[in-house]
Amino acid sequence: MRLPSPRLLLLSLLYLVQGMPFGFQTHALPVYLRTQGVTLTTIGFASALSLPWALKALWAPLVDRYSSARLGRRRSWILPMQLGLTASCALAALAASMQSMPLLFGLVLLMNVFAATQDIAVDGFAVDTLRPDELGLGNTAQVVGYKFGMMFAGGSLIAWSGGHIGWTGLLLAMAALSMAAFVVVLFAREPPPREGPASTRMKWDEVFGRLKRALLLPGAGWLLLFIGTYKFGESMSDVLYKLFLVDAGIPAHRILLWVGTWGAAASIIGSVTGGLLATRMPLLGAVGLTATLRVVPLVGRWWLSTSGVSDSAVIGVTLAEEFFGGALTTVMFAFMMSRVDRRIGATHYTLLASLEVWGKAPAGPLATWLADPVHGLGLGYARVFMFGIVLSVAFLVLLWPMRRHQRGSHAPASPPEALEMSER
Repeated sequence: MRLPSPRLLLLSLLYLVQGMPFGFQTHALPVYLRTQGVTLTTIGFASALSLPWALKALWAPLVDRYSSARLGRRRSWILPMQLGLTASCALAALAASMQSMPLLFGLVLLMNVFAATQDIAVDGFAVDTLRPDELGLGNTAQVVGYKFGMMFAGGSLIAWSGGHIGWTGLLLAMAALSMAAFVVVLFAREPPPREGPASTRMKWDEVFGRLKRALLLPGAGWLLLFIGTYKFGESMSDVLYKLFLVDAGIPAHRILLWVGTWGAAASIIGSVTGGLLATRMPLLGAVGLTATLRVVPLVGRWWLSTSGVSDSAVIGVTLAEEFFGGALTTVMFAFMMSRVDRRIGATHYTLLASLEVWGKAPAGPLATWLADPVHGLGLGYARVFMFGIVLSVAFLVLLWPMRRHQRGSHAPASPPEALEMSER
């Protein structure tokens, strides 16, 4: 069996660090807020702290356009973002020790700014250097690394310590890991882009001109709709699931263990499985298969909300949903990367990745508002879980127009490579 290359290991480490702020916000913070009696609607709108991930396409062209020849095209951005992430995590630990929630929220937002900007550069590094036959492994490194970061910062340390490490200890550990990644990148060598040195000398009109051409290709509209909707129904279910378990009387540390740790491990295994699928079958077929299978555990969540919870049922449904959701994410990201113009890799891929975030963004506020009996419609958990199932099934209809336009919708990176991707 071929061992992962140093480049893939570096990608895994960088994506791990980038996943920490999002994991802290999406897993640990909602459970804490709910145990403090915060309403579902308020928790739903706290997802706005991840706004930098949705807006990063606005400054992605800067990352493609400006760099230091001495540091390297991508390291020019990765290194300062690592320092900023380290500092914001350390300051957030201080805010947690002071029990200043407004300051903590502001620093979580800042952590996401640094992580999202670094993500642009790291995505560009992946697009610059990965060969077509490495897309499955490369996106496995991306998704698995990111999810390890989410698991680490999403409550695993708190769960493993039985709650003794606390918020301050968790945030200091995040700062230490960010600094360790900075040191690794500082001594790493950045290989030249596969498209050659001309990729680093693009003018603004060329960046935006190539992006415009990519967005006007036949079927590009279907591609954007496909990326923007594939996780919406699942995200509605995800947002409510941990809150449902809290209201079902399950202690917070057990939720963090089952969902934040065991669930994250299942998601990582699913992501590896998705990466293997992406190397052994057509990418669009892999998306269709995993998108179909992920509906099954979503039905399981609805069943829990109607028939009652037990430890074994919750664990089984959680592990299944995380596994199939992880597999779907990996194959979708590989599919997205196969459609990218490598000359503007950071900008083009970031645009698609930002669309993926925007597609999920309304899911949290909408789901919590629909379910909330105090400030919302009061539909309850079961009905909103069912709504998420219906939307996830409806997404499968988009596979038909995507297959029809598959051969003609590739970005003009290089004709031989685009042909190879279309045949996959």
